[in-house]
Amino acid sequence: MLSKVLVANRGEIAVRVIRACRELGIATVAVYSDLDRSALHVRMADEAHALGGQTAAESYLNTEAILDVIDRSGADAVHPGYGFFSENADFARAITARGVAFIGPNPEAIEVMGDKISARQAAERVGVSGVPGTTDLITDPEQVRAFGAEHGYPVAIKAAYGGGGRGMKVVANESAVEEAIESAQREALSYFGRDEIYMERYLEQPRHVEVQVLADSHGNCVYLGTRDCSAQRRHQKLIEEAPAAGIDPEVLAAMGEAAVKVAQGCDYVNAGTVEFLYEDGQFYYLEMNTRLQVEHPATELVTGIDLVEQQIKVASGEPLPFTQDEIEISGHAIEVRINAEDPAEGAFLPSPGPITGLRAPSGYGTRWDGGYEAGDEISQFYDNLVGKLICWGRDRPTAIARTLRALDELEVSGVATTIPADKAILAHPDFAALTHSTKWVEETLDLTGVKSAPASPSSDTEPLMQRDIDVEVNGQRYSVKMWVPETASAPSAAPASGSANRPKRAAASKSGGSAGSGEVTVPMQGTIVKVMVAAGDTVEAGDPIVVLEAMKMENNVCAEKSGTIAEVRVSEGDSVGGGDVVAVIQ
Repeated sequence: MLSKVLVANRGEIAVRVIRACRELGIATVAVYSDLDRSALHVRMADEAHALGGQTAAESYLNTEAILDVIDRSGADAVHPGYGFFSENADFARAITARGVAFIGPNPEAIEVMGDKISARQAAERVGVSGVPGTTDLITDPEQVRAFGAEHGYPVAIKAAYGGGGRGMKVVANESAVEEAIESAQREALSYFGRDEIYMERYLEQPRHVEVQVLADSHGNCVYLGTRDCSAQRRHQKLIEEAPAAGIDPEVLAAMGEAAVKVAQGCDYVNAGTVEFLYEDGQFYYLEMNTRLQVEHPATELVTGIDLVEQQIKVASGEPLPFTQDEIEISGHAIEVRINAEDPAEGAFLPSPGPITGLRAPSGYGTRWDGGYEAGDEISQFYDNLVGKLICWGRDRPTAIARTLRALDELEVSGVATTIPADKAILAHPDFAALTHSTKWVEETLDLTGVKSAPASPSSDTEPLMQRDIDVEVNGQRYSVKMWVPETASAPSAAPASGSANRPKRAAASKSGGSAGSGEVTVPMQGTIVKVMVAAGDTVEAGDPIVVLEAMKMENNVCAEKSGTIAEVRVSEGDSVGGGDVVAVIQ
């Protein structure tokens, strides 16, 4: 069995892995960015090491920094969680080259399945068909136009090395091609470190059904039922449930068998998920995620199998302790992702900031997997998942009712959350009747008036400043870094080393502006990734002025009145706060 696991991640999934290791008697190593130095996963781990930096690229995507921590900590295994390096073959290869176990598939399988194009080809080789699409990378907008002319619109542009809806844009017509390509590449590069993209037909009313697979190094591979993940916004899941209900059991079994074929076709080892789109009685292979899924707890509750425990044991060389015939699905489970977003009547606006209060629900069949506690802060630089509520019931109606009860108990203050939208989804007759699809939340669900409670104003706590201090412990001298308020006096022997790296703020007013006032304000904290206008341009109400990235999602900030751009107050790369004025229209 492994003895010390470094968790190369943060937030909820890092906490989840640390807990599983603790139950197995395995020591844990946390890594953290400057912004996460006091995070929950850092507090829970047996030891923690700084990566430096604030953004993901500067910290959790810094290969050399993580490899250095592996060497210094003596970790004999790395669990990548999901996101970040979880599907990066080069990272997995760098880990295994050090003689350290990677708790995931081998690099070759990641390369095949991490590249969505080669993954389609691999599935086709074992007789599993995908959604009509192309295996060519997009290098010219005309490729998309030609595909749209042949197969029709809408067309999905997707990150070749991504997943989870990140880096995916839907092109409604040929006039939107260039903008969709640019946006997909920006998101893919930001989240996965690579910007290659491809395309496929975008189905009109599909359900998103996925199959959890688990394989060991002894040739055993099983599937652990299905999950329905159709309740989505921006191609990212809000609610997942296991098993997928209302589908012919023979079709579900065929999906499971197809998933095993895909996994075995690439010599897959460890946990993975094969995703399908289901429409009109047919299913189409979509992609394989070579990692643990965010929604894995739903499968755990209906199978009684701890997937993280099995991941660790498989990485230790142990065989699976069960066969396909021994896997039983019991009852129904629903997982709700609690994101720091205001539903905002369907706009789903990210809401970074401090969590001033958090009370998790409890009770029979109720589980909370959280990454934060009261006093922690949701940063604009990372994913906005606060935690996951998972409820089990003897059947689907019971699970829905229990989840609604638990959502009523769940309290999160300080930031806006998706809880009001989650309740609207679960209480809707379409959800109960299984007539919803992946587009239902955005195109059918009426969220008029559905908003989160206003987030608490950002606290005016002093920015922290790094100071280098010399200390003596047991007679040995050490140089350490301390983070203290800027106004704190520095010890005479240790002058300040300079303020902490903070992103440049836009030189903008905090007054906001009423609708139609001519002042274009941003609704949340974030980073300007694209400026769409220049002084002197003529715009119409509703035209995009800037593109704001917050919590790995891009949001168009649009004009509320027609007129001429008198002033643009931001540039690409500027950090802005909620209410900042980015442009003025006359």
